[in-house]
Amino acid sequence: MLARELSGKRLEILLEIVPNLSRVGFLLPKGLIDREVLKQYEKAAQMLKLEHRAIEILTEKPDLPTAFAAAVKLSVNGLIPIRNGTINRLVPHIAQLALTHRMPTMFERIGAVENGGLASYTADELESYRRAAVYVDKILKGAKPADLPIEQPTEFELVINLKAAKQIGLTIPPNVLARADRVIQ
Repeated sequence: MLARELSGKRLEILLEIVPNLSRVGFLLPKGLIDREVLKQYEKAAQMLKLEHRAIEILTEKPDLPTAFAAAVKLSVNGLIPIRNGTINRLVPHIAQLALTHRMPTMFERIGAVENGGLASYTADELESYRRAAVYVDKILKGAKPADLPIEQPTEFELVINLKAAKQIGLTIPPNVLARADRVIQ
């Protein structure tokens, strides 16, 4: 359930940042992504009346320039790289190509924004690590893992990179900036 809510929220925020957003691309490694994640994004895009395209890259020899050329050819005017090991490894290159192509991006990790991406919306990673430490402590004190309740994140972070926005010629609306937990200058 959380994945559906986050995918929808990411798209909503991207739509606020890019008011003329009409077609969003989902960048993903070919064959190595949980298709349910893509389905959640597609469903959210349909609810927001956004056209959407899956842009797949090979995992063995990822060809990002070709993927971005495909995105441009498909008239994608916003991009969400769907996180997995391949995408995580390519974040700096994805962020740079997005700047080159003046394509707004919404990432699933804060580190991507620190590497030049435009924005991210995700569960507060530091809080997630703290909650994991609490679980480890309980287990080390004898609690059975099966008896511990499953927790979902309750704290989320919106990070905006103003430098990236300026490079792609985008003005971030003041209401989005006011909600941002962190703004990279």
